Amino acid sequence: MTRTNFQEVTVTQPRLAAFDLDNTLLGGDSDHLWGRFLVDHGIVDAQAYERENDRFYRQYQTGTLDIGEFLAFALRPLAEHHPDTLAQWRERFIDERIRPIVLEAARSLVERHRRAGDRLLIITATNRFVTEPIAELFDIRELLATEPERDERGYTGRHVGVPTFREGKIHALEDWLARTGMSLEESTFYSDSHNDLPLLRRVTHPVAVDPDERLDSEARRLGWPRLSLRQGPHPTILPA
Repeated sequence: MTRTNFQEVTVTQPRLAAFDLDNTLLGGDSDHLWGRFLVDHGIVDAQAYERENDRFYRQYQTGTLDIGEFLAFALRPLAEHHPDTLAQWRERFIDERIRPIVLEAARSLVERHRRAGDRLLIITATNRFVTEPIAELFDIRELLATEPERDERGYTGRHVGVPTFREGKIHALEDWLARTGMSLEESTFYSDSHNDLPLLRRVTHPVAVDPDERLDSEARRLGWPRLSLRQGPHPTILPA
């Protein structure tokens, strides 16, 4: 019997580079800014909506946000208007509110990972309606976001699946890893928020980006890298 010798070929899998969006790649919060856009253009009742929008944002910052209550509030305007009208408003929103807060250093960071051959992913608690065109600004095709429900008429005002918030980001990422065959080996995740500590603790290389006070404290304690994307055209290492 003739034995054929095959040369072993090692295929290197791309490493995952995952990014939070709001206050990480952006110099602001797209979810909160969308609410402000609706107020400023008279699409919602200004006083009542702005009060609730600000209240939920404060809860997010303090770690007390009820994500179900917030999504019922945030997704309701989608159900009250035709999808074509919503799409026109969103295009204006991206031009007026988002393009000005896309951080140059964030683009530099994303491109650094792209050149390294890493697989790029944005994972955000903000819903897909708001964030899909923002991911396109970074030329990142893979996005995990809270999914608004749709039916034959348009948006229903509800969400489907587990919101990509706190531990929900882990749930969504695990599903994505199973679908894509990717792994968390040598993975990196960038975030500004203590709400992302569950996922930051799961990846190989957690990085705190312009971190809030609680995340900054934890990053210092654990020796995680701390970066700023707001101090020039390139990422800056924050002082110890």
